[in-house]
Amino acid sequence: MLEPKKPAVKTVRRDQAFFLAFACLVMGFLVGIVFSIYKMPGATWGDKIAAQHQVMSPGQLRVLESLEQKVATDPDNVQAWTQLGHLYFDANRFHSAIAAYTRSLELAPNNPDVLADLGVMYRRIGEPLRAVALFEQAIALNPLHETARFNQGTVLLHDLNDQAGALRVWQELVDINPLTFAPNGYLVSRMIEDLRQEQ
Repeated sequence: MLEPKKPAVKTVRRDQAFFLAFACLVMGFLVGIVFSIYKMPGATWGDKIAAQHQVMSPGQLRVLESLEQKVATDPDNVQAWTQLGHLYFDANRFHSAIAAYTRSLELAPNNPDVLADLGVMYRRIGEPLRAVALFEQAIALNPLHETARFNQGTVLLHDLNDQAGALRVWQELVDINPLTFAPNGYLVSRMIEDLRQEQ
């Protein structure tokens, strides 16, 4: 599931000098990362940035290489394309995941789980309308698909500023399962209450 925005938490800084020094250190580190990313050949800009945040383990790399070889020799292997999409998803390689999931859906178009995962990837590359449409497709195929419903509400609320749409989708989710939790541990029913109080 997508992480919803967390409620604002008030904090008090004890030492401004320490904070400034820490901020400068972090900024220098980030500038170094951006410069090194810019110089990296090959992958798309989004994949390069994501690679800095999620490094694959040697075991994951072996599985990735195996799956890439499998789809190269057997391009109609739906399961391999789906697994490849999951690996790219976990590594935050958004464009690569989109390509793998798209191929999986070309071969087996009625998989609501793959549609929902593809929706998350489109959200991550800044295409929320496409993400919502994919979540809708997943829900049409499986009306009980809780992840698609939660993610759709998250995108409607945080990316499209559609509070009414988010409330509608999340209420439908709670009607299906009153004990649905968000990834941050909040009950979705509580999130709905908080959102209605803000109106």
